[in-house]
Amino acid sequence: MINPPKLKRKLEVKKYHGHQIKDEFSWVHQKNILEVLKDSSKLNPEVRKYLEEENAYTKSQMQDTEKFQKKLFEEIKGRIKLDDESLHYFYKKDGWEYWTKTTTKNNYPIQLRKKIGDSSNKAQEYWNGDEEKKKIGASYFGVGDLAVSHDHSLLGYSLDLDGSEYYTIHIRTINDKKIVTEKIKNTSGGITFSKDSKYIFYTQLNSKHQPKKVFRHKIGSSQKEDKLIYEESDSRFTVGMGGLTADKKFFTVNTSDHSTTETHYFLADEEKINLKLFQKRSEKIKYDIDSWQNHIYIHTNQDAPDYKICRCKHENIEDWEDFIPAKKEVVIGGLEFLDNWIIRSEMSNALPKLFVRNIKSNKEEELKFSDEKVWSPSISEMQKETDTDNVYINYSSPKTNSRAYIYNLKTKEKKFVKEEQILDKDFSPKNYITERLECKSHDGRLIPLTITRHKDVKIDGTANVLLHGYGSYGNSLSFGFSNTRLSLLNRNIIWCDASVRGGRERGEIFHEEGKMLNKKNTFEDYISAANFLIEKKYTYKGGVIGYGGSAGGLLLGAVANQAPELFLGMVIQVGFLDSLTTNLDHSLPLTLGELTEFGDAKNNKQHFEYIKSYSPYHNIKKMNYPNLLLITNIKDVRVLFDEPLKFTAKLRQYKTDNNLLLLKCELEDAGHGGKSGRDSAIEEIAFDFSFIFKIINKLNN
Repeated sequence: MINPPKLKRKLEVKKYHGHQIKDEFSWVHQKNILEVLKDSSKLNPEVRKYLEEENAYTKSQMQDTEKFQKKLFEEIKGRIKLDDESLHYFYKKDGWEYWTKTTTKNNYPIQLRKKIGDSSNKAQEYWNGDEEKKKIGASYFGVGDLAVSHDHSLLGYSLDLDGSEYYTIHIRTINDKKIVTEKIKNTSGGITFSKDSKYIFYTQLNSKHQPKKVFRHKIGSSQKEDKLIYEESDSRFTVGMGGLTADKKFFTVNTSDHSTTETHYFLADEEKINLKLFQKRSEKIKYDIDSWQNHIYIHTNQDAPDYKICRCKHENIEDWEDFIPAKKEVVIGGLEFLDNWIIRSEMSNALPKLFVRNIKSNKEEELKFSDEKVWSPSISEMQKETDTDNVYINYSSPKTNSRAYIYNLKTKEKKFVKEEQILDKDFSPKNYITERLECKSHDGRLIPLTITRHKDVKIDGTANVLLHGYGSYGNSLSFGFSNTRLSLLNRNIIWCDASVRGGRERGEIFHEEGKMLNKKNTFEDYISAANFLIEKKYTYKGGVIGYGGSAGGLLLGAVANQAPELFLGMVIQVGFLDSLTTNLDHSLPLTLGELTEFGDAKNNKQHFEYIKSYSPYHNIKKMNYPNLLLITNIKDVRVLFDEPLKFTAKLRQYKTDNNLLLLKCELEDAGHGGKSGRDSAIEEIAFDFSFIFKIINKLNN
């Protein structure tokens, strides 16, 4: 058996705000880290050697799970209907219908289209990811965007071939696949065609991997000739194209950090772009705009923490009127427009809802098409033209596979068109139970818990619970169906989504209560959830399994230091585990934009002391820790591999138990989301799940 690796210790002491920060592993961070993210050959050889040793150690410790990993892989993949087609979307005036299909052999979706009314029924395959990947010879194949021009003659696609999230844009004709313009390098990946299909708009990344400039590129020309449309000068803000408005009158350009936004717009038909500012940015005011029937609609949190929708005439953008007023702790979503209907979304009490408004009568009603208490509804347009009453509606829940219908907004008739097929003869939603409960946090705040379990699991304090959480940036958890979770549920593991503060499940105040100098509420909520599940006999003390990634890794790392005795283990994916060091380093791509989410430790003593008090790396203690699996990737530009690496190395020094501590680092061709392709994604899930079954001694199950 291989011994746990040891990383060289080299003490570095830095002073901030009168405090000394001692770090024995700071040397692993390279000053040219952004170059390493693009070219891993520039990685410090000593660091690479250590990561290789960690991978070898993890492989040796997980050797007894290899058969089970294969079993899980086959099981998860075997439940998926691999030969499948998406719903079809129609451009009736242009005479085209588009859809996507997957196959048994392909790892990437195939894009298809055909002429409406074509009696030959012959489909044209205009994109095949597997063939493109093979042609290029890439091991990693990240597709940023696939966009068809408005005249349906061109395909724009952007590729990241190493996981670094630097995308190169390509434009080619659909019929003969001829490249018609130079490669456009170092972009954020998004492609927006002009209405006349002569240009594309894109956002370029700077040397810090920040999207700062929007360009217009004339198809057929050199990137050197591209026209700069907008440049963001504020170091905190990033920029991107917002796309066409619903009435196709305007393009928008959006710039933002995590708390403030600003939008510029220009006429979609104008040759010479005249960029106009809609409303000047104001601290903590967020808004975005759309245009429909001579009005601009503004979705904003101005004087409305949970958002409202206002509107104004095109010719008088200063004179706003309320269209959808604010509601307390109800998050008002955006609008979808049809000629006779406006559709919108809301979220209250961590439950999403859809509403439809008849434009002629101005009456609005909720769209209900499921009796389930916890579900995930969605709606999409069947056709690009807006002169229709028909839409696609879709819903799923944690226990119910996705179902899609054609719904007539006028007659309210619902026609079933598609169901997500689960290729498992024993699967039925009736075999599972989903509950929505609430637990009190340390300060009395009620935290929504969404619990899904097999109906045969006994609530007697003997089961294991997987407790999933995130709690940052105002991102709310979703409550749709997951085929992969069945491998846990069918083996008596209960899944619980904890809607902790820092998300927006109960409105912006829920987000505010879990950010900046309130960040510790996120961790307290999660610990309260674990204690509640133990108290209510869903599990036992020391039987909870933590599960989360990125900012959810910050959550798990902080909780591991604070309440390790509640947990059997944790799976931490691309974890934000050295949050103080990252916050202090304003040269990193994401740090400046996140100062309004976590604080500014570099320039604010109070922020420094607060972040230091919970930063997972800086609060490791001499004590017992749960079993831990940490996943990272060498080219992750969002959370540097430094963070889980340093956390693992320091924890090896301090922990006083014999529990597993495993670090798995992908040394090539993977990004923040892991490897590319369907099979690789399933392999990674099978690995994570096999770790869980190993620590609960159920590898033979």
